[in-house]
Amino acid sequence: MEGLEASIARATQLERTSRIDAEFFQRRFLRSAALIEKWQRESVAQLTHVSDGNHFSISEDFVDEGVPYYRGQDVTNRFFVETAAPIHITREAYDRKYMRRSYLKRGDVLLSIIGTIGELSLVASERPATCSCKLAILRPRKVTPEFLAVFLRSEHGQNQIERLTRGAVQKGLILEDMDQLWVPHLSPEFEKRISQTVLNARTTQEASGTQLQRAEDTLLAALGLADWTPPEPLNYSARASDAFAAGRLDAQYFMPAKEQVRQSLAALPGRVLGDRVDSIRDIFVPDRAPPDMLVRNYDVTDALVPLLDAEKEPQAAGEIGSIKKTFKDGDLAISRLRAYLREIAVVRTGDDIPSVGSSEFIVLRPKRGRRDISPETLMVFLRATPAQTILKWCQDGSQHPRFSEGDLLSIPVPDAVAGVSDQITTIVQEGFAARYKARQLLEAAKRGVEIAIEDGEDAAMAFLDKAEGAS
Repeated sequence: MEGLEASIARATQLERTSRIDAEFFQRRFLRSAALIEKWQRESVAQLTHVSDGNHFSISEDFVDEGVPYYRGQDVTNRFFVETAAPIHITREAYDRKYMRRSYLKRGDVLLSIIGTIGELSLVASERPATCSCKLAILRPRKVTPEFLAVFLRSEHGQNQIERLTRGAVQKGLILEDMDQLWVPHLSPEFEKRISQTVLNARTTQEASGTQLQRAEDTLLAALGLADWTPPEPLNYSARASDAFAAGRLDAQYFMPAKEQVRQSLAALPGRVLGDRVDSIRDIFVPDRAPPDMLVRNYDVTDALVPLLDAEKEPQAAGEIGSIKKTFKDGDLAISRLRAYLREIAVVRTGDDIPSVGSSEFIVLRPKRGRRDISPETLMVFLRATPAQTILKWCQDGSQHPRFSEGDLLSIPVPDAVAGVSDQITTIVQEGFAARYKARQLLEAAKRGVEIAIEDGEDAAMAFLDKAEGAS
């Protein structure tokens, strides 16, 4: 029978697991188990202190700025959890006695155990933070955090996690099963090598952020706004005619900070953003595309990193359930949700595979004949404090605050931005290169662990030497 996969298990193998389902004995699971059994090993329960996050309802304590509160989606595709954009809770909520069990420490490994099962991130800072009960907190005692995180992200770690997943309607990984999640004992030298590779990736990633800050500083200096901070008066007034013209009666829309920065930008020679770019409203309707057509599908959270690149794994159009915006290489994708998240990214995917994204994106493309400002420079401009001040006070709505396309396109963009565009583009591209290098180092660490388990540490060390030399 072509395509049939069959495995044979002994009755003794069923005693501890109480599992007789065929899924538990898939060949790839058995292969990983057999490879790990060749090594001395200990379970995650033996190597770490295992707990989970907060179980209490604290939705009334969510705020725009405060203590990070990580959820399952915040560890997806992020090796370092600090690169996510979590919701926040008040410091008062964080300080409550029942929250202390879910306090995070540097070196904790956060493992998603409900929903996005198997996704995980490493806590790399000492900043106060906490998490929800959908994340397991693994606090290493006898293994380095970096090695543990890399192993659990590897093929053999993920196979074990998927194998231990239970449930039908809502699948989950229970904490009691952490005593069956095995970690091989590799040599201290190899474990140290993996940890150092991860730390090098972290340093390189931080360098990427430094470059973006340098680009913003360069732009603000060119605008003469390097030392500008938005005023926050306790009271202010607006004309009724302005309110009727805007179609808005809420006080925040008329914050003096917004008008002050708008006037400062408009006082300089230039044009509004809408005169420099076209807003692209082309849509992708999955039902009208061949089901097996491959596309790269970006969510707004992907734009937390200011680059949408070809590293995004393509998926079949038939797997996409809603209408999307379409992108092309060189576009600017801007999430209109929650301006403070600054989900604004340059699209640099190449056009070999179609790129689409959330309908919450506003897609901008430089006008023909007006390419004196690069997409990278516009990204920096829109992420910088002046433009963000305007967008912050243009938002409407409480649960899901959004700004409009009209408010975005009316932002003045001085010609001085074009004067430093080449310089900023170079700085930003250097930052993108650093981010790519960090990602390659993390991928090399993961593959190195897999090679060590399969072929031995000498082969893995040789691989790491070559990979790190090329990065």
